Amino acid sequence: MTDLASYIRDVPDFPKPGILFKDIMPLLANAEAFRTAVDELTEWGRPRTPELVLGAESRGFILGGALAHELGCGFVAARKPGKLPWKTVGVQYALEYGDAELQLHEDAIAPGTRVLIHDDLLATGGTSAAKVRLVEQLGGIVVGICFLVELDFLHGRDALVGHDVHALIHF
Repeated sequence: MTDLASYIRDVPDFPKPGILFKDIMPLLANAEAFRTAVDELTEWGRPRTPELVLGAESRGFILGGALAHELGCGFVAARKPGKLPWKTVGVQYALEYGDAELQLHEDAIAPGTRVLIHDDLLATGGTSAAKVRLVEQLGGIVVGICFLVELDFLHGRDALVGHDVHALIHF
């Protein structure tokens, strides 16, 4: 069995002083670790029968796209303002180190669509809660939220109460 945590690199003081960044790029660069992560996320996601996977800019696109492929469903991208070419809806939220906004095309999720939200890391839960609000704003149904990494000491799940949350690696 692949120890996925061993492929996560700590980068101190990134993107600003005092932040210990969890870099997933070594995991993505290793074929066995990457396949194991996708397989394990797929195993968790499949019983939730999503029709779409939503991934956020930018690392959420990588595993989110692979996860959607394995689940046989579509993928929608939550992007920063100004990055989507069509009419958008957006939500603002607080990050661990500043404020941000995510947007979706206004027609990205049809009402009643079952959506699995994916991101690389759960920290305080602000980004994931924003993605939940985007899905619900368009009438979608959040069937689960999955992560590669969860920073347990930041209690991000508290922002996602009432949702089915899963992470492969815990720090």
